[in-house]
Amino acid sequence: MIKVTTLDKREIILNAELIERIESVPETVITLTSGKKILVTQTAEEIMERVIAYRRLILQPVDSRDGVN
Repeated sequence: MIKVTTLDKREIILNAELIERIESVPETVITLTSGKKILVTQTAEEIMERVIAYRRLILQPVDSRDGVN
């Protein structure tokens, strides 16, 4: 899950596994696998960085996560 901010300044938590496409037109449009589109304030690069960080977190072994035993 990643946190993003919609154009009306609401913070939402988005399931990163459901992202199909990210476009900059000039605002950033996230298209989900369901076809739903979400306009966000973050850049496409910021969204990609958050998705990569999320995937690294869930793929690392449990005993190597900070503060998790």
